[in-house]
Amino acid sequence: MSNIPSVMKSLRIPVIGSPMFIISNPKLVIEQCKAGIVGSMPALNARPASQLDEWLAEITETLADYNAKNPDRPAAPFAINQIVHKSNDRLEHDMELCAKYKVPIIITSLGAREDVNVAAHSYGGIVLHDVINNKFAHKAIEKGADGLIAVASGAGGHAGSKSPFALVQEIRQWFDGPLALAGSIANGNSILAAQAMGADFAYIGTPFIATHEARAAEEYKQAIVESTSDDIILSNLFTGVHGNYLAPSIRAAGLDPENLPESDPSKMNFGDGSAKAWKDIWGAGQGIGVINEVRSAGEFVDKLHQEYIEARNSLLKASQVFA
Repeated sequence: MSNIPSVMKSLRIPVIGSPMFIISNPKLVIEQCKAGIVGSMPALNARPASQLDEWLAEITETLADYNAKNPDRPAAPFAINQIVHKSNDRLEHDMELCAKYKVPIIITSLGAREDVNVAAHSYGGIVLHDVINNKFAHKAIEKGADGLIAVASGAGGHAGSKSPFALVQEIRQWFDGPLALAGSIANGNSILAAQAMGADFAYIGTPFIATHEARAAEEYKQAIVESTSDDIILSNLFTGVHGNYLAPSIRAAGLDPENLPESDPSKMNFGDGSAKAWKDIWGAGQGIGVINEVRSAGEFVDKLHQEYIEARNSLLKASQVFA
């Protein structure tokens, strides 16, 4: 195991609930943290911007109350995702609020910025930056990020194209800090597999769409339950960045998922236009084939925990056979 920050050492299982545009909200974050994993949400999900102050107050106060009542099993820390792309004109405002509430973990996406890292470090926070290749990983650490999230092929939303094996092993040749892996992780076996490859944490998003707390339409949740990896389409049409989406939602929008045009990456925008795209076109990762029902976030984490322990015990027995 690499050098893990103290704030992330007490997780029930090595999982970070990934921040999902529109879908993640304080209710989901709180339940993820209570269940023992890092809960997270994008700052941009709070609209208008002033709502972020209310949401951060709700999360911090609720978790503080929970911890006071459960000293033997405190909640995991939470994270806020910041889009650091130049199109995000709220970044400075949102980081000031993160500093106000001393958000333990900042997850940065779509660019690495030294000033954001400095701002997080000023109050004792840590920064995890998501990357899709080794080149971007180097840049993120050079600019002061504390850890990395390797977004491999098969991840939901904005996904990478690299095999998780290739991406993790290249990063681990030079980086011994905290590393999470994203890409089709939806059960306890996959969490253990991520660790076996060299990652410290699994980064899980799509399965949490099919939870009661997620801010998603019931049709969206059922689509996650009913679909498989065959229903996932990779396209950059909707935001200018390649992402994985559910084919049924693309068809419902009047488009042919097998014949989507390419988009101009320079048009990338995370304002209202992108929000509309994500509302109508549903993002999802390739791991959905094992999601078979809508349940609470806590119940899903319980399931992950049980599967993870069973997988770890099975691996231990196998290692004794081949020792």
